[in-house]
Amino acid sequence: MDGLNREATVTTQDQLEGSPPSPGISPIAALGKVPLRQMGINLNHWYAVAQSADLAAKPLAVTLWHQPMVLYRDRTGSPVAVEDRCPHRQVKLSEGTVTGDNITCAYHGWQFAPDGHCAHIPYLEPQQKLPTCTLRSYPVKEQDGFIWVFPGEAALADQVTPLAVPEWEHLNFIGSLTTIDVQAHYSFLIENLMDMYHGHLHGGAQVWANPVLRELTADDTHVHAHYDAESYYRIDKIWSASQLIFPALRQLHPEPLDVYYHYPHWRSTLGEDFVIYCLFCPVSETHTRAYLLHFTSLGRFPKLHKTPLAVRRFFKRSFTNSASFVLRRLVREDVLMLEQEQRAFEQNPSYRGPELNRALTAVQQLIRRQAGE
Repeated sequence: MDGLNREATVTTQDQLEGSPPSPGISPIAALGKVPLRQMGINLNHWYAVAQSADLAAKPLAVTLWHQPMVLYRDRTGSPVAVEDRCPHRQVKLSEGTVTGDNITCAYHGWQFAPDGHCAHIPYLEPQQKLPTCTLRSYPVKEQDGFIWVFPGEAALADQVTPLAVPEWEHLNFIGSLTTIDVQAHYSFLIENLMDMYHGHLHGGAQVWANPVLRELTADDTHVHAHYDAESYYRIDKIWSASQLIFPALRQLHPEPLDVYYHYPHWRSTLGEDFVIYCLFCPVSETHTRAYLLHFTSLGRFPKLHKTPLAVRRFFKRSFTNSASFVLRRLVREDVLMLEQEQRAFEQNPSYRGPELNRALTAVQQLIRRQAGE
């Protein structure tokens, strides 16, 4: 960690003072480096591109880092992912239909198999052969309520696993979910998630307060920041939920707050009661989609665990998304800030203000390593 801290101090004088840089070539450009806010992603990872519930009978269009894809389910219900382009006339296959295991183009009815090859043309003449044009197909998995796509080298897909979200199906956790759609580079979002000091923005909408960064570890695949924090919410004290609405009633108690950047996704825990994930789907240098999941543990209710499974499943279903209204507020406030950051970068891409949170310096270094610089 000492090495990490020393590396974080290597900046220009302009960066240290937070003043606008001198006219001319920026320090980053002079070094031949791609600015952080324009860096690509490491394609050799699994990305969450859709919820399982969103992929039904119709094809679904998604875009992952400039790659338009179409998702659909074959006859067994397994997900398929191929590029969203009919090679005949370059129209979107996502506007077509599913025929057995194939996807059918809406324009002329050409069909393409899950491996991307042309499988059928309805007006093919007897002396003609099917064209050899082939769509790119992608490794795809369905896990923990999401459709995951591996956009890199297909041969490497089995060497990497999607980030596990075991709480999705676990009866001891109540989940809530919202989607983040922000016109900004993905680095702005992950820095926002790793920076617990930005809670000032959200006021009483969050259940933790007074964070202090105590420990920081990082390597080529992850950053872990441990904050000492406080919380006023107790899951086993139902009345404590009223403190969200009446700040004067808040009674703070110490809680450990841990945030993890498991590239390319994020995870956080607050004590033993809360687990939060953010699953990334970067669209481009200026557009990021992600799924924010919040799980509340029921571990403090031992009597509930003794009830029949049917009762526990009903309880989980009934309270799923009960915290979504809070998540949506947090996301709205964050998106406003992130899009302002993006616009400021576009207006002055060479400017870099001072950063005092060591966790964010570590995140920036990890992004650069993963992007291959």
